[in-house]
Amino acid sequence: MTSITPKTNPTAAPGTGRILFAYLKRDRLALAAAIFLTLVVLAASFGPWLVGDAASRLGLRQRNLAPFSLEHAWVYFLGADTLGRPILARLIVGAQNTLGIAAAAVFSSMLVGGALGLVAGYSERWYSHLIQRFADVVMSFPSLLLALIVLYTLGPSITNLVIVLAITRMPIYLRTARAEVLELRERMFVSAARSMGASPARIVLRHIAPLVLPTLVTISAIDFATVILSESALSFLGLGIQPPDFTWGAMVANGRGYLSTAWWIAFWPGLAIMLTTLSLNILSNWARTVADPQQRWRLQTLRKAAR
Repeated sequence: MTSITPKTNPTAAPGTGRILFAYLKRDRLALAAAIFLTLVVLAASFGPWLVGDAASRLGLRQRNLAPFSLEHAWVYFLGADTLGRPILARLIVGAQNTLGIAAAAVFSSMLVGGALGLVAGYSERWYSHLIQRFADVVMSFPSLLLALIVLYTLGPSITNLVIVLAITRMPIYLRTARAEVLELRERMFVSAARSMGASPARIVLRHIAPLVLPTLVTISAIDFATVILSESALSFLGLGIQPPDFTWGAMVANGRGYLSTAWWIAFWPGLAIMLTTLSLNILSNWARTVADPQQRWRLQTLRKAAR
């Protein structure tokens, strides 16, 4: 007696990347934001190698050169500043500094704030309440005012700028992680791990932290735009990165005195700041929609409307 096995034609299940890309294609605004951010990241990563020292090389013959001029090299396509330095090259180099400072500040605040939030949420000892009071004190001051006071006292530098930005954004991750831990520590898998003799450190690091991390990553994507605006404001006021280094905010500050005669000096870096923060907000809203099953139907509606 022979058994006949039916022929099957298994199809490989689409991976997570393909699913996310399919959802991204259904939202054209989010797709445009993702493409723009990809170009900005590529320019910040490889652009300084391409332009070389053009961003800092003086060219007095090209002082206040108007944009869209085809009589000079391609780096002068967006014009030149008051010292003849090409704005396009400075935008590329400034993107590396701006995104680098923002990424360091967001990563530091997420790491330290998330760790403190895990401790404050799981433990009920005295240092848990001390951590909460620390977050309350930091949030009681306006973040920009606190950054101005600290940078004016310690002096402007890249290290101090990253530390100040990280401290001002840390309470957001601390409170979010603590709220998540307060709910997770009452679940059955935590009680089971505790009954099996697992130490508190193992429970927090092995069972709770992996569930809190996606929420912190989502918040960091939203907070990235806020940190870019804060860094640009501090650089605009002269308390950010110092010459000869520069960021987009410092470029806007250099061109504020020439808005009536050479508007392009401040316009292009201001436009870069606006488009980058707008793209980050659009992409974070799209990610929140994809992550929420109750809101994912919006992308299905967009697909039907596109047809």
